[in-house]
Parts: sequence; C-alpha cells; structure tokens
Amino acid sequence: MNKTAVALTIAGSDPSGGAGIQADLKTFHQHRVYGASAITLITAQNTVGVSRVELLPPDLIAQQIDAVLADIPPNAIKTGALGGIPAIEVIAVARFQCPLIIDPVMISKHGAPLMAEAAREALKTLLLPRATLVTPNLHEAEAITGMTVDSVASMKEAARRILDMGAKAVLVKGGHLEGDAIDVLLANGVFTEFRSERFPTQHTHGTGCTYSASITALMARGYGLVEAVSAAKVFITEAIRTAPGLGSGSGPVNHWAEPEGPQ
Repeated sequence: MNKTAVALTIAGSDPSGGAGIQADLKTFHQHRVYGASAITLITAQNTVGVSRVELLPPDLIAQQIDAVLADIPPNAIKTGALGGIPAIEVIAVARFQCPLIIDPVMISKHGAPLMAEAAREALKTLLLPRATLVTPNLHEAEAITGMTVDSVASMKEAARRILDMGAKAVLVKGGHLEGDAIDVLLANGVFTEFRSERFPTQHTHGTGCTYSASITALMARGYGLVEAVSAAKVFITEAIRTAPGLGSGSGPVNHWAEPEGPQ
C-alpha cells in the first residue's frame, strides 16, 4: 500500500475560501495530498475587500504545529501570511524534517497588510535561511531586497540577492509584468524561466497561495524542485483560465483544475 503524502500549511484564514489556509487545503486535496494546517491569523474578507485581521497568539500557533508534527508528520511544509514577528519566531525554531516553502505574503489582493513592516527583517534573518524555496511576487521581492523589480533582468537580480540571504532556491513570480506571465526560478546556480499565456480576468484572488501550495503538494509527493514548479505553473495557469467567476470583485481561481502528471 502506497504511503499517503502529507503537506502542512501554516498561514492565515480566508472565510471566502479563495486564499490562505482554505485555498491551500483545496489545492493539496486536488493534488491527492493529505492536507494539515496551522492557522496564524484570521481575516474577515471576501472578493471585494478585507475588513478585519486578527493575529493568533504565538503559543497557539506553536501548539498547532507541534500537534501535527507529533502525529502526522508532513512530507513538505509551506507558510503563507504570518502577520508579525512572534509567528515568524515560532516557525524559525520549529524542527521541520522536510522541505519548507516560504510564500512571503505581505499584503492581500485588496492591499490590506498581512505582515507588519517590522517583521520583514525577521523574515529575512530567521526564515529565509531555512527555506528550501522562497516564492515572492514582484512587490514582495522588492520589499525583501530593497530594489526595484519590474523586468525579467531585475527578477533575476532579486533572486540572486534573496539566495544570498540563505534560501536554497528562489522563484520570483512575474504575474504583474506586461505580456506573458513569466516566473523566474534560481536553483542550484541555474535560472529557469516558466512562461504562460496571460488571461484577461479579474479573478485572481489567491493565485500566490494556490501556486505555492501546488508546489508544496508536488514536493510532498516526491517531485524534484524544478519538476514541481513546472507542473505547478501549468496548474495555476489552468486554474486562472477556468476561474469560476464567483463574487463581485476579484474572485477565486479554479481549485478543481486538473493537475499534471499521474494522480
């Protein structure tokens, strides 16, 4: 009997289901991976906006993580919105025995802050050195490196700088560039570009969460890093293309999109 792959997400809650913990668990399930979660913060949001963000106590975050690690050890872990320094410190001292994917979520799709300004330095010094992969979008890459990131060339330079901070690999996501949707991966000293068609849609809520969750699920199943990113890029592209059009604002992507490869 094949061992069931397990993935753990440590992130915030989105009650509308498009991003955060909810999007991660849907994505894990669609990739035939058992999903576990530890919630860091709770939001009141939907496709139109965010009205409230409440951070959970760090000891409660730690207890959630410990409960999962002690009983259902994951094959891969991802982080999403962490909120502040206490949550970052909890994750930094946790004893993970599997790949750690850091999605450095700083603001919501609607511009609401999901990471305190002071926490960015803690992210760089405490978490990036532990990361198997860091997956910043252009805004997050700028916040981490302090440089302008608005082209493929600057994406590559930002990836180099983030790698110098201790991360083992970096995927800079170029979803906000003009033209094709281009992401740049730097791993093992080699750059790989992943390109896809850009679709004229407003329904991209939770895209970053879903993309990084797909990578996490695939790595939990034993995919190599480049292979996982490549397959996840196909999945998120299809999820955007077939977005169900829910809500009156920036709606969620399609978490029923079919993943690549054997299921």
